[in-house]
This record gives sequence, C-alpha cells and structure tokens, in this order.
Amino acid sequence: MAEKQEEPSNTQNGEPENAEESEEKKKKLKREDLPPFEIVTGERLPAIFFKFQFRNVEYSSGRNKTFLCYVLETQGKESVTSRGYLEDEHAAAHAEMAFFNTILPKCESSLRYNVTWYVSSSPCVTCADRITETLKKNKNLRLTIMVGRLFMWEEPEMQAALKKMKSAGCKLRIMKPQDFEYVWQNFVEQEEGEEAKAFVPWEDIQENFQYYEEKLAEILQ
Repeated sequence: MAEKQEEPSNTQNGEPENAEESEEKKKKLKREDLPPFEIVTGERLPAIFFKFQFRNVEYSSGRNKTFLCYVLETQGKESVTSRGYLEDEHAAAHAEMAFFNTILPKCESSLRYNVTWYVSSSPCVTCADRITETLKKNKNLRLTIMVGRLFMWEEPEMQAALKKMKSAGCKLRIMKPQDFEYVWQNFVEQEEGEEAKAFVPWEDIQENFQYYEEKLAEILQ
C-alpha cells in the first residue's frame, strides 16, 4: 500500500501559515467552477495514468478515479464506430454516468448499439443501477464491460447491483492480460516520433486476473 506523503508547509514555500485557509477557499471556488467530469474523445490517455489506474491490484490504494475507454458501434443503414475515453476528473459524476449523459444520451429505436467498455474498476452501486435501468429501457443496446478490478465486491449491496446488471443483459468480464494489451495499443498515448512501445505486463497481472475472475464468478453464479 502506498504511503501518504506529507504536504509541504506554506512557510517552506515562502508563505505565512495563515495563508493556508485563504488558499483552500480559492481551491474550493475553482473546483466548483469546473464541470462535473472531464471528457476526452478521440484522444489517448497518458501512459502513466494507464500504468497506475488500470493495474489490477487487490488493494487499490490511491486509485480513486475511474478511467473508461469505450468502443461504440452504431448499426443502421451504415455502421459507424467511435472510440474515446472518459475520466471522472471531478467529483459530481462518474465516468459511467458521463457516457450515458453525453456520449450516448439517447438510443434511437431504429438503430442497434454495441458498446464495449474497458474500465479501471467495476461501477459503484449508483452507476450499476443506472446501467441496469438503461439496458432495461433500451433493448437495442448491448453492453460489455471489461474491468481491471472489482470495486467493493465484498459488500452485499454491491454484489446485488452486479447481479442486476447481469440480469439486464450486461456482460461483465475481468480484463485478461490480452485486454490490457489491447487498451495499451488502442487507447494509450505513445511518444511522438517514436515507434509504439510494446505492452509490458506487470509481474502479478495473470495472478490478479485469476483472483478477480474467481470472485466475480462467485458473485454472479
């Protein structure tokens, strides 16, 4: 588990200690002016974010953000595929909510939608319920969610929410090493002017995949 580093004091930065409260107020005001989430479409997430946030560790200390990479296939007279990633940068909405609010706010009955998410962790109870409701209302929507880690999977409420998602038709899967490689190749920035770097699996990637796969199977059985 990562150790929490101490914040440098204001006096060390040449500021008096009583400036701290004023600075906090400024930060709070600035945060309130920000949108509830940040959306990045058609761009790749920084490699350092992927390596930290998507790592399928058992204890996800410090990994309190959700990164959601998506592939959206819209099938009608012509098939259209779009992709991108969402990041819940700010606290008011999660990446899963952002997808349904902005990327796919409405499902046209004359079209079919095949959506695949590659997410750093499984959804919280609120987002899981929103996913279930959306799938029940839109029978022309197919959703597959590939997750790196299970979020609060030991909680009965969370387990019930995941089961409801399955019943509504959501395919929930744990990301295999090959899935992490796919995300690396298709959603992660590569240095300009350099050849694409090969994906380097972390030491416990297969072991952790098997651990979470067993837990998910127990929950959804």
